[in-house]
Amino acid sequence: MDGLLVSAFPPFLVYCLIQGITPGPANLCSLTATMRHGTAVALRQWVGLLVGFIFVALASVCIVWSAQEWYARILPALSVLGAFYVTWLAWKTIRPAHENDNHTERKPTVLSGIFIQITNVKIVLMCLTALVAYVVPYTRDVGTLLFFGMFMPLTGLGCNMIWIVAGSQLRAWYEQHRRGTDAFMAAALLLCALGMVVPLFQ
Repeated sequence: MDGLLVSAFPPFLVYCLIQGITPGPANLCSLTATMRHGTAVALRQWVGLLVGFIFVALASVCIVWSAQEWYARILPALSVLGAFYVTWLAWKTIRPAHENDNHTERKPTVLSGIFIQITNVKIVLMCLTALVAYVVPYTRDVGTLLFFGMFMPLTGLGCNMIWIVAGSQLRAWYEQHRRGTDAFMAAALLLCALGMVVPLFQ
């Protein structure tokens, strides 16, 4: 384990940080939730994101440990489901301001955070790729896989917290530029959805 930590952990950590900080459905939803509803609501969704990330990480550990390839068969369906959900999130973001009034719009919840993560193909691929590329070449020991697997939610959700902080700092600016910001965020989410399904046709 000591040798593995020295040789595999630094590149594994860099990979997780890069994947965690780049824009994706979870980060964009956290940014939007903070700007629209405030930090408290965004943190409630963040708890759901954490639970969902842990679920995906544990599932990835089980898949890699058992050396099964069945995930390749369900990945296309998960990609399509995720793309539909992210497209729906984009629609909710771009709706006219009066429809998105804070008093009538359903605010993000723990459950919505969980669903964002378990349909987030970026996270699924991140977990599987990190384990296969940086851990499996050294060991398939279940304890080691769990250690690395449970480390990924910490880095990913730590990076996500940066987006929440950014949203809290931009909230006043957002109130003055709401329509343009909503359009930009919706377009970014649609690009995420497109990125989920395009590889299926290549």
